[in-house]
Amino acid sequence: MKLILTTEVSNLGIPGDVVEVRDGYGRNFLLPQGQAIRWTRGAEKQIDGIKRARDAREIRGIEHAQEVRDQLEGLTVSLPVNAGDSGRLFGAVTAADLAGAIKRAGGPSVDKRTIEVGKPIKQVGRHTVGVKLHEGVTAHLPVEVVPAS
Repeated sequence: MKLILTTEVSNLGIPGDVVEVRDGYGRNFLLPQGQAIRWTRGAEKQIDGIKRARDAREIRGIEHAQEVRDQLEGLTVSLPVNAGDSGRLFGAVTAADLAGAIKRAGGPSVDKRTIEVGKPIKQVGRHTVGVKLHEGVTAHLPVEVVPAS
């Protein structure tokens, strides 16, 4: 089955790539998840729009990724969340929460799909998260999770 990716899929490709996958994987996973659309000659025109949008927010080379990494690692990110008296959170901190906190702290716009949390953050305190900026360039960002007042 020939598909056009609309989101980044690990070990497969990035948005705008035309990929050939097995029928079951495409029909049962990629299409229902909205990670791909069927390839047609008409959909070929959508690829240009997807690639333009990707180029606008993409890291341009390893040097640019290293600059963004230095900028991110220099930030102090504080994330206020709802927590109980013992410091346990009501839920967990998501990658979208972290992306918003980075932006509010004065950092660059970071795609939530590039944030690597590791173990779920469910406790107030200092945590370290990774932001994969480029192949081989990952920023390790300290995040202070504080109870909301």
